[in-house]
Amino acid sequence: DPIIMQEIFQQNTGGILGMFDMFAGGALGRMTIFALNILPYISASIIMQLMTAISPKFEQLKKEGEQGRKKINQYTRYGTVVLAAVQGYGIAVGLESMTSSQGSAVIDPGAFFRITTVITLTSGTVFLMWLGEQVTARGVGNGISLIIFAGIVANLPSALVATLELGRTGALSAIFIVFLLIAMVALITFVVFVERAQRRIIVQYPKRQSGNKMFGGESSHIPLKINTSGVIPVIFASSLLLLPITLANFSAGGGPDWLASISALLGRGQPLYLLLYAAGIAFFAFFYTSIVFNPSDTADNLKKNGGFVPGIRPGKNTADYLDHVLTRLTVIGAIYLVGVAVLPEILISRFGVPFYFGGTSLLIVVTVSMDTVAQVQSHLLAHQYEGLIKKSKLRGKGR
Repeated sequence: DPIIMQEIFQQNTGGILGMFDMFAGGALGRMTIFALNILPYISASIIMQLMTAISPKFEQLKKEGEQGRKKINQYTRYGTVVLAAVQGYGIAVGLESMTSSQGSAVIDPGAFFRITTVITLTSGTVFLMWLGEQVTARGVGNGISLIIFAGIVANLPSALVATLELGRTGALSAIFIVFLLIAMVALITFVVFVERAQRRIIVQYPKRQSGNKMFGGESSHIPLKINTSGVIPVIFASSLLLLPITLANFSAGGGPDWLASISALLGRGQPLYLLLYAAGIAFFAFFYTSIVFNPSDTADNLKKNGGFVPGIRPGKNTADYLDHVLTRLTVIGAIYLVGVAVLPEILISRFGVPFYFGGTSLLIVVTVSMDTVAQVQSHLLAHQYEGLIKKSKLRGKGR
């Protein structure tokens, strides 16, 4: 019953169900075929990336290049289907136990309802997974991040209206709303500043003589961002927390008492939830940075090309130096991500601010926007360069 579902989600809009619904773009509250969104795929990706770090078999697959990557992606798809089916079944069971003042959320509960719910929700997730992969391969930006971005942005207008309505009814003072808007602008500015900040490692190349001419002697730099991992740690930590918490919330009505206790302890804004969320962000900041940037490989490439960092011996010493610098930057980046994501969560739970103004949603929106704009600019520059080459060739033929 959509009316009963709307009433249930209005009662839980600031809780963990509200956060899940934010990632789903409101699809969970309306119980559409995209209710699970892309979160099962993200959870499967986390599991596969962890496996490549701890399992020799998957580590070997990773080293096999393109073929190994295809196999890992295929395993990730299989894991997505399994997780989506499990979550879909948990949602189906939970929906049957959900009631409001107007009655039960499910009109005709039973085995048929559970089976059709699992098939429908799993199919929706598989379609979004395929769509995200197509956007990544043929479009601009990361398809999975853009799907989450679209889900958050889709409900931003209604969140603004809800905030203004709270001000109109007196639930929030006008001064507090102004403070909230100023804080949002300041947070966005801070995120943009940190995301653009980088430490540049100077690299020099020795001079080489070929005949009577001298070549080389140039210098370049290795740009190391403060937040090398980007928004991935926040998405991964949120997804990892949402998986067990959602199952606990949906099953708490007819499940054991310990499951209800876990659901209460891991409620959004609770100390244990904030602690696990912060720990998850910090862990994935270091874990994903180690995947994105390998100091040993970078040092080997520099040595092969004759490059060196001034004052540092090529090879292992360069790798150790890069690892030292990267570790310090990652510590700062992890603190930044935890602060931006967790501190607004405390504000939300303390003052009842709509969750769309949380640090998680703003961080995802701003970071994905910046990455997408940067990729669009690089594509435009590439096309302009190709156009200049074509024009020069045409002029050469005309002569």
